[in-house]
Amino acid sequence: MLKLCGITVLLMVAANSFAQKNAGKYASFVDAGDLEKHLTIIAGAEMEGRETATEGQRKAAAYIESQFRRLGLKPGNGNSYLQAFDLMEDSILKMEIKAGDRTYLLDKDFNCNVRFNNTASVTADKIVFVGYGISDPAYDDYAGLDVKDAIVVAMAGEPKQGENYLLSGMSRTSEWSYREAFRKTTVAMEKGAKALLIVNNFSSVVSPRKAGPYFPSVDQQSKGINYAGITHGMFTELFGQALSDSLLARRKAWQPFQAAVLKSLSLPVTFEYAERRIKAFTSTNVLGLLEGTDKKDEYLFLTAHYDHLGKRGNVIYYGADDDGSGTVSIIEMASAFAEAKKKGDGPRRSIVFMAVSGEEKGLLGSEYYSDHPVYPLDKTTADLNIDMIGRIDPSRKQGDSTNYIYVIGDNRLSSDLKPISESTNNKYTLLELDYKYNAPDDPERIYYRSDHYNFARKGVPVIFYFSGLHADYHRPTDTVEKINFGLMVKRARLIFHTAWEIANRDAMLLRDIPLSNDRR
Repeated sequence: MLKLCGITVLLMVAANSFAQKNAGKYASFVDAGDLEKHLTIIAGAEMEGRETATEGQRKAAAYIESQFRRLGLKPGNGNSYLQAFDLMEDSILKMEIKAGDRTYLLDKDFNCNVRFNNTASVTADKIVFVGYGISDPAYDDYAGLDVKDAIVVAMAGEPKQGENYLLSGMSRTSEWSYREAFRKTTVAMEKGAKALLIVNNFSSVVSPRKAGPYFPSVDQQSKGINYAGITHGMFTELFGQALSDSLLARRKAWQPFQAAVLKSLSLPVTFEYAERRIKAFTSTNVLGLLEGTDKKDEYLFLTAHYDHLGKRGNVIYYGADDDGSGTVSIIEMASAFAEAKKKGDGPRRSIVFMAVSGEEKGLLGSEYYSDHPVYPLDKTTADLNIDMIGRIDPSRKQGDSTNYIYVIGDNRLSSDLKPISESTNNKYTLLELDYKYNAPDDPERIYYRSDHYNFARKGVPVIFYFSGLHADYHRPTDTVEKINFGLMVKRARLIFHTAWEIANRDAMLLRDIPLSNDRR
């Protein structure tokens, strides 16, 4: 019996060694010429910028599905390659604010968020200035203030203490800034206020006339109070030049307001938001399944978003790097794994290649998948997500700018993941793995800005691969001829080798690092 066990162990070791040796052979199927061929189609004029729920996005989905079929991938959602999800979109036709005998106008004096306002006409007989509008154990602008039935006015942002923000204790802001509208309207409502006006820190007050799409719910109306962002000029007219100058100077220096004289005005105020229209439409994720061998009931996801910004008039936002580069990379990796399977070297775990839509609208496609998973999330060992790997970051000054990739999230949820990533790179690709955007205090908050986050929030270990922002980001000039295909193929092969290791190892990745309470 002992002899047989020893033979079994040797066979397993030999099989694993053989699988790793073959990884190099199949990586060559991730080919720069094929990447360029696919990207020329995905980021071509016919796709019209691939905006979510448009004809261009549907054409792109059909092309991705055709490639999954060609490679022999199984439909990833039952009998379908598509996972459809419904979205809603709101529009506004009328909004105005009256204070005393003055009427303030949308896009001139204030702007608004369409999605989070309710169709309502709100009246009050007083306006109360509430500092930054923060109520927190560490800092409370509302201490001693009575705002019941008032419309409250708050400065955008939050106070600093020295070089750091008072509430976060770091150089990055807290959720009172990056979730400002939600946090500040919630606390204003809890204090009894009827509406909130936030004094903008930016010059433009032009409001989109429609909200970005969102998931339908039983109650389409927001549960919070209405709010708008007002100009410095409107703030000055309400509170007078002297006081407004003093308060704005304090905000400019990010000083606390607790010690300031917080002003209450007695005057009739009406905040009207009306004539909201709701439009329904559907978008899709595209899923292709490569079934594994002895561990086929465990899953590895390779993801990228295939949507972009669409058209503005006749101007197309091509989205070659963002994220055509990631989309065609998962097609090429599917090609490599399919070839391995055809030759008898298929992965032990099943691999799901998923192109998601709605990323540019707020990570909607991946959010829908993570809330309605086709495959059990507790059996999903990892998500390797690719969003922009085709260019060079012009702001990157250290190291070799022609041989790097930003790696994000590899140390957040599993202690297994970073060693796999680094050993794989050292063995095969020798890229500079740059962890700039992996820092907990990353001011760009890149970790929260792509589709891997919706796997991470469910506890699935992730790596996000990213080559950085550039002057063509979210511009019509993000086009195919600007892609560095030599560097892009090297990055894609790193991801392929990492996926190969994760798909073929004996155990699923550990989930031994607690999910941070920090949120988008």
